[in-house]
Amino acid sequence: MKYLHTMVRVENLDASLKFYRDALGMVEMRRTEHEAGRFTLVYLAASGDEAGKYQPQVELTYNWPDADGKAEAYTGGRNFGHIAFAVPDIYAACQRLADHGVTILRPPRDGRMAFVRSPDQISVELLQDGPALAPAEPWASMPNTGSW
Repeated sequence: MKYLHTMVRVENLDASLKFYRDALGMVEMRRTEHEAGRFTLVYLAASGDEAGKYQPQVELTYNWPDADGKAEAYTGGRNFGHIAFAVPDIYAACQRLADHGVTILRPPRDGRMAFVRSPDQISVELLQDGPALAPAEPWASMPNTGSW
């Protein structure tokens, strides 16, 4: 058995790609448009796994608006749990996200763990790959923001 992907429904594909691809640094592996079902699927892999064979992927599912232009609203992103990624430098990863306008909800004060949320309120956990980094500012004294 091989774990393939986690699917999250997104309300705005462009905003979600700006988060997962541009800010988080994931790589778009493939995209399919399904005219009959009126939805788009985008599969993303962690940077460094462009072959998509080492780690599960994230599948973004975008259901197109109906004929009246109304899109389905998704709630309860928190009951999904979270997606977790190991990163080589948690401080650099958080700085990159912050530079893209993402709020660091749980800063990496311990040099090991941080949380952010996607535009669809999916919690994303970042974990330092390997031992925790030494505490460093501004992260060490940064307070939590909201919930994650």
